[in-house]
Amino acid sequence: MSDPTGLVDRFGRVHRDLRISLTDRCNLRCTYCMPAEGVPWIPRPDLLSTDELVSLVEVFARLGIVEARLTGGEPLLRPDIVDIVARLSAIEGQQGPLRISITTNGIGLSNLAGPLAEAGLERFNISLDTLRADRFAKLTRRDRIDDVLAGIAAASATGLRPLKINTVAMRGVNDDELADLLRFARDHDAQLRFIEQMPLDAGHTWSRAQMVTGEEILEALTAEFELTAKPGRGSDPAQQFIVDGGTTTVGVIASVTAPFCGACDRVRLTADGQLRNCLFATGESDLRGLLRSGATVDDIEAMIRESVTAKRAGHGIDDPGFLQPDRPMSAIGG
Repeated sequence: MSDPTGLVDRFGRVHRDLRISLTDRCNLRCTYCMPAEGVPWIPRPDLLSTDELVSLVEVFARLGIVEARLTGGEPLLRPDIVDIVARLSAIEGQQGPLRISITTNGIGLSNLAGPLAEAGLERFNISLDTLRADRFAKLTRRDRIDDVLAGIAAASATGLRPLKINTVAMRGVNDDELADLLRFARDHDAQLRFIEQMPLDAGHTWSRAQMVTGEEILEALTAEFELTAKPGRGSDPAQQFIVDGGTTTVGVIASVTAPFCGACDRVRLTADGQLRNCLFATGESDLRGLLRSGATVDDIEAMIRESVTAKRAGHGIDDPGFLQPDRPMSAIGG
């Protein structure tokens, strides 16, 4: 067993959540993420093999990580995604087997939701920014909304809960659908989470004026629903609200206007094996290079600890010297 004190940074934050990007590739081209022609993909030899990924996650588990979220790009494009879930969910951490969840655009879930659940997946997070087919095609540059809706239905049918739907609220794009999306989530026994658009697009075109704020989202929802703040947020990035006094909840992730950095418990591993201690970090630690050089587990632990120790107090979006990361969200992994 490794040091039981876990991964603690200079500000006393204990890190228990690992976000793992399995690939930078995606089968959509969302306008807020990447240009129509896509972005240069990471060369395949630079990507972590499944064995390498499992080896690194075993080290993270020794250091106190209890949950791993699989992301991308689109993680379902990884051909051995079911095997990855099975192997990761079998890793024993300090609190038992790792809890494995996935963030996906839903394309492919109609065939994979069942096998993923059987392999040990605990939860689905599915992205859905609009219910309108024409708007979906324009926003994603792909006519795939039927595939996404089929994926949501398949995920719901597995019985895994909570089922979460993520929506990026965008001015003049989908801000007239917020209430409709919440009704859709409620009808599908899902938790909807609205996300403020963040400066992580490949084209660096993000602007604060275009972003729909968390406050604006709540104003739109309270015009049609009774929302009651849910206590006990902890390290959850979403402030949750009970809808109309029932069992449905809706969350707002206001990363820009109301950052939750003080409670952050996450680190990120990119598809090419780089450790990032913050979504907006400008530096990375090369775990892949260390692993392939034949380094010991102690060496890898030391690099992970060094990265977490260097973590800043916050993402600094409002700082005058803020620099958007060179990598887009598709390459970092959510």
